[in-house]
Amino acid sequence: MAKLKTVYVCTQCGDTSPRWMGKCPSCGAWNTMVEDVVAPEPKAATSRAAAAGRPTGISSIRPQTLASISTTEAESRIVTGISELDRVLGGGVVVGSVVLLGGEPGAGKSTLLLQLCGAISSRFQVLYITGEESVRQVKLRADRLGIAQESILLAAENDIDQICGLIERDKPDLVVIDSIQTMHTTDLTASTGSVSQVKECAARLLNVAKSLEIPTFIVGHVNKDGAIAGPKVMEHIVDTVLYFEGDKTLPYRILRAAKNRYGSTNEIGMFDMTGEGLTEIVNPSKLLLEGRPMGISGNCVACTMEGTRPILSEVQALATKSSLGTARRAASGFDYNRMNLLLAVLEKRAGFFFGGLDVYVNIVGGLQLDETACDLSVCLALVSSLLDRPLGDKTVAIGEVGLGGEVRNVTNLEQRLREAQRIGFTRAVVPKVGLRHLDAERFEGLELVGVNYLRGAISLLKG
Repeated sequence: MAKLKTVYVCTQCGDTSPRWMGKCPSCGAWNTMVEDVVAPEPKAATSRAAAAGRPTGISSIRPQTLASISTTEAESRIVTGISELDRVLGGGVVVGSVVLLGGEPGAGKSTLLLQLCGAISSRFQVLYITGEESVRQVKLRADRLGIAQESILLAAENDIDQICGLIERDKPDLVVIDSIQTMHTTDLTASTGSVSQVKECAARLLNVAKSLEIPTFIVGHVNKDGAIAGPKVMEHIVDTVLYFEGDKTLPYRILRAAKNRYGSTNEIGMFDMTGEGLTEIVNPSKLLLEGRPMGISGNCVACTMEGTRPILSEVQALATKSSLGTARRAASGFDYNRMNLLLAVLEKRAGFFFGGLDVYVNIVGGLQLDETACDLSVCLALVSSLLDRPLGDKTVAIGEVGLGGEVRNVTNLEQRLREAQRIGFTRAVVPKVGLRHLDAERFEGLELVGVNYLRGAISLLKG
């Protein structure tokens, strides 16, 4: 029996080292070396061709011409019927694709995939492999969710070779693996969940999915930093990487694509976690603005673009006297450094002093506003709190703020204004330069107020 040896593997690049190091010598990443136990590989033959017993230069591969391969949409995608999932995937599940779904424990990954199986089970046969639960536990959850179960094949197995053999024998239309960290192969001596086991199991599933053109969903655990646990190479070999996000204290869940070979990575899907499973949120703007306080200072509504979808979200700001020697700054759902930049612009260009005040910015609903188009709404919320003057309950602010205090134009302004008009807002503060390309008469009931500088927008605050 081959003697086992201990190596340290980088989870980012897969490089190995005989001893632990804080910094990977290959990719330069810090604290990514993890211990793994492997058996040394047997001495290979002089060449693969010689090992196979055939002359060098002879291959059995028969390539096809690119023009002969069918790419019709009906053949290449499976529409799941869950519109939010289809949106993120780019229109449906691509045949033969491998999708990696990650997220915090309890986010709803298994629930989403079980509902996916139920949604397509009337048209396709689905194989659900569970490595974390028993078949009875999955059955109980399916009953609670009210999922049709006739065409869903279920198996509790951890041996990846047995699973691949089952897939090749039954040839289902879709496969779900829950989860990759619980799978192992007897060809490796490393423990289940180790870097080498995860990498090898993912590679074997990829090979089966591509050869048989069976779409496969793989659930992946995340580490304490929020990244998918295991080697980074696993995210490289799959076709799509999805992250299921959401604050545990809130019922909302957001599905994002970090990688998608067959669609955009800018789209998001929004779900509401209920006792009967995940419910699609078809109107996220209305939901995020529900229960918004009226007539108080420090509130402003922003509009962010998530792919092709405009979403209205409430920005809350609070500026209050500090009880400490150094004022505190905190931001939830908004970039902390961007908030400090906007505070500096307000002090230098608009004359509002925040130096001795504690400043807090919060985006309601757990949404992350990464766009600079939300700058103007954050600035107005900050000044509104400082002066204790409300901006107006039916006002939305859209615009990027420059270091000179100017309000700059943003992309997709018309789509943002259409969303504000649909929700029922009556006034929109926008960059004046953006009005040149808009017909104000087309926005009936929505007053468009163009501003060039921050001072002009701040003058709209009620006395």
